[in-house]
Amino acid sequence: MKIKDFAFFKDAEIFGDMETEISGVEYDSRNVSKGDAFFALPGHNTDGNKFIEEAVLRGASVVIVKEKIENLSTAQIAVKDIFKFMSVFCAKFYNYPDRELTVIGVTGTNGKTTITYMIESVFAYNGLKCGVVGTVNYRYGGKIYAAPNTTPQSADIYKMARQMADLGIKYLVMEVSSHALSLGRVFGIDFDIAVFTNLTQDHLDFHKDMRNYFEAKALLFKNLGKGGKQNKKYAIINADDKYGIKLSQLGIDADIKFYSLEQTLDEGFSAKNIIASGGGNKFDAIYGGQTQKADIKHIGLHNVYNALAALGACVSAGVSFEKAVGGLNNAAQAPGRLERIDAKRLGFEIVVDYAHTEDALKNAVSALRRLHPKRIITVFGCGGDRDRTKRPYMGKIAVETSDFVFATSDNPRTEDPIQILLDVEVGIKRTGKTNYKIEADREAAIKEAVMMADKGDIILIAGKGHENYQIIGTQKFHFNDVEIAEKYAALRENLRIAANRSPQKEFDF
Repeated sequence: MKIKDFAFFKDAEIFGDMETEISGVEYDSRNVSKGDAFFALPGHNTDGNKFIEEAVLRGASVVIVKEKIENLSTAQIAVKDIFKFMSVFCAKFYNYPDRELTVIGVTGTNGKTTITYMIESVFAYNGLKCGVVGTVNYRYGGKIYAAPNTTPQSADIYKMARQMADLGIKYLVMEVSSHALSLGRVFGIDFDIAVFTNLTQDHLDFHKDMRNYFEAKALLFKNLGKGGKQNKKYAIINADDKYGIKLSQLGIDADIKFYSLEQTLDEGFSAKNIIASGGGNKFDAIYGGQTQKADIKHIGLHNVYNALAALGACVSAGVSFEKAVGGLNNAAQAPGRLERIDAKRLGFEIVVDYAHTEDALKNAVSALRRLHPKRIITVFGCGGDRDRTKRPYMGKIAVETSDFVFATSDNPRTEDPIQILLDVEVGIKRTGKTNYKIEADREAAIKEAVMMADKGDIILIAGKGHENYQIIGTQKFHFNDVEIAEKYAALRENLRIAANRSPQKEFDF
């Protein structure tokens, strides 16, 4: 392609030879090859303008900037909203792959990852190829790629979408974060189906208040029907969430299908006769006068909501209700979502979950409470350089719903871990409860939880889920809750064996 092919964007000013060839797209100067267009993206921690010289030296044929840079020999495109322009640019550069795919976007505070895994399982069960872009990883064509962001930059999305389309994949399932919507990462992507889970407090460090947070999520739905595809669009919305109702009243250009546990819907998806157990949830899934027996491996009522949302997306994509439920029953648990660790020989259970909001933590503990444990011991923390206002609420809900709590570090980043924990403790102290301990060292907190557990207890390690790292300062260290829990479960088992072999009786496990 040539620079002149992008002159259609009304806010773009082109400086240089209009015949300049463009052979690729990059926003990381380290990856630039000869003939690439380099997008100098602004950011919180750095500025792409600092890397223009490196990109040019590597062979960039054009740089895209917010304002023209004087005395630059390479062609330039100056545009005010560089993120939106990158999306429009990449759509054209990759020849609109979203028009060749059925694109499903899942947004909301909680449940996005589990829903995308459920949808993927339904498609696989029915012999349909799909690609998934989400928090845990990006996967398609039999390959798995690391996920630096829940929703990547538009350049990455379009590149992957083109690869999917060329591989004959027909469906793209994507977690769509509020940050991605606000920053224009998915601007112009022609979504066919949009799913809304719920909205609870999170990311207010970025959005400032719940109104802005809601408006960011609503963008996914407001843009339905504004792309190049002239097909019917669908919005799958949680009818039991007040923001879901508010969303449905915005005049969305789509067929709205609600899902609910609180009511039976004539044209929506609902669940009745729910039987919760340690093995998952059994329920009657109801849609359009049809009833199918669902038997999912996911525990907790919140996962019944997730299942209904997934059914709504899959049926809207053309899968029959019966076959969609069949695929749902075959769905595996998403990594780090109420993931169980084998500690049965010790007589208690350990569960790792990604819960990092007040609502998610409440749902996780509630799901485990339905298993009738003797006690629930919760280990959790709050991330640094993130929404500070949610910390007291998480502390409050932790001690109110758990029998004992270890408040510890999550990813403290550049904040003082002790200060983060003081914020958490504010909420705890308001309850008047004393069933907690502050332990800033996450590994030490997990160790203490494992060592104090008795038969019949459940340990919930919350906040990081699938993550295999901890960010302290500006450095990322390997850290995996599952590995740490397994390490101390093994130690506890060795101590138990040693105690049984010893003639002394003071050991009691």
